[in-house]
Amino acid sequence: PELAFEEHATSELVAGKLAEWGYEVHRGLGGTGVVGTLKKGSGPRRLGLRADMDALPIHEETKLPYASQHGGTMHACGHDGHTASLLAAARELKDTDFDGTLHLIFQPAEEGLGGARKMVEDGLFERFPCDGVFAFHNMPGYPVGKFGTLPGAFMASSDTVIIKIIGNGGHGSMPHITVDAILVASYLVVALQSVVARNVDPRQMAVVTVGALHAGNAPNVIAETAELRLSVRAYSPEVRALLRQRITELAQTQAQAMGARAEVDYHWRYPALQNDAGMTAFAEGVVRDWLGQDAFIENVQQLTGSEDFSFMLEQCPGCYVIIGNGEGEQGGCMVHNPRYDFNDGILPIAASYWVKLTQRFLSDAPLVA
Repeated sequence: PELAFEEHATSELVAGKLAEWGYEVHRGLGGTGVVGTLKKGSGPRRLGLRADMDALPIHEETKLPYASQHGGTMHACGHDGHTASLLAAARELKDTDFDGTLHLIFQPAEEGLGGARKMVEDGLFERFPCDGVFAFHNMPGYPVGKFGTLPGAFMASSDTVIIKIIGNGGHGSMPHITVDAILVASYLVVALQSVVARNVDPRQMAVVTVGALHAGNAPNVIAETAELRLSVRAYSPEVRALLRQRITELAQTQAQAMGARAEVDYHWRYPALQNDAGMTAFAEGVVRDWLGQDAFIENVQQLTGSEDFSFMLEQCPGCYVIIGNGEGEQGGCMVHNPRYDFNDGILPIAASYWVKLTQRFLSDAPLVA
């Protein structure tokens, strides 16, 4: 396992396999990204399939024989399984008939650093034009191999906010001549809950989480500064913009009202993942024709997690699906957990999905019946 933008051995392995199987290999997009291209026939359609490659800074506790040998680094989200699935499909597709151009996109740095955005900025779709782009993620808690997706907003945006409260510190015995940054920060934590409760349309989704509050070091010292770290999420761009406006206003006015000031560092990170309706119907049709009507998770819901494949979907129509990693003990714990384990039982299902989707997309049949 290798962390974001450090996937050197992984990209070397991927590039070597693709070259061995006859793909035209391109390296360096997004730093350690790899694109393998295979063209067959004279069909005009161009398809992109994406897998992420990076790991997380988590110490693995699975005690499995194939557990990470690199302390503090672990494939705790299953990106090794995503890469393995796309490589398996690549090996099969080299001997499979289709008519058009296939681009296999192996992406670095999905975990928070925006590797997809970096690949797009490096000219991914200018150099490798696609008429459709697709990706998947394993999902613990759902039956093995069951698919789930929705048109439109399927996953939330994710932004990070750092708020620094600047007061006037002093001795704990003389609070009247200080401005207590901890007190201001505490009031702000409570006030921030009003953003979702009273500013966002209740028919919309919004999350404002204060994940960290750092201030002070001693019991008899009134802190001069305090720092809050927030995770902010929404499905719609309008709600996303509203959250930024209200969080910034609240931080500054709350601090001012108590004699302090606030510095707000608002990081726009991942936009909401928006599945194209036509491409989603196409992907669903491929799966239903292959595995039947029961292949899909019943009543699948939107996900409040985020995914930087959203940057690719902003540039090219496509669809992102989840594939069940298993329920209960079979599925293990949720991703980003030191005991997470990718279920190898979904490897042939995911790889076959890529093959079926490629054969259907790169043919002369209509994409959506």
